[in-house]
Amino acid sequence: MTASDAVVWGAIVLGGLGTFLIRASFLFLYERLDVPPRAERALRLVPAAVLAALVVPALFELGGTPVVETELGPVAAVRALATSDRVLAGVVAAGVAWYTEDILATIVTGMAVLLVLGLV
Repeated sequence: MTASDAVVWGAIVLGGLGTFLIRASFLFLYERLDVPPRAERALRLVPAAVLAALVVPALFELGGTPVVETELGPVAAVRALATSDRVLAGVVAAGVAWYTEDILATIVTGMAVLLVLGLV
């Protein structure tokens, strides 16, 4: 069974509108609510946590396959990861993050190192 173009576009528009409203509600509610200082301190850590959740799984892939799903043994997997461009770029980016504490510098440096290693 296939849906008509109108149904598909309607679902896309409704999904986008729903996502927008959910995200916008946090902005409007945050202005009106009295957020405890402890919660504000915790919310400052959200960008770094989201970045880590997106980046770390990609570091432990070999050829697009998670290393735990490969046929490699533990020693061979560690050896393969140690020579991976992604892991090396991640280590350099982690060093930049520790030294500068700047997310933008971390992302730019990690991507630059990954690009250079891909060209070599």
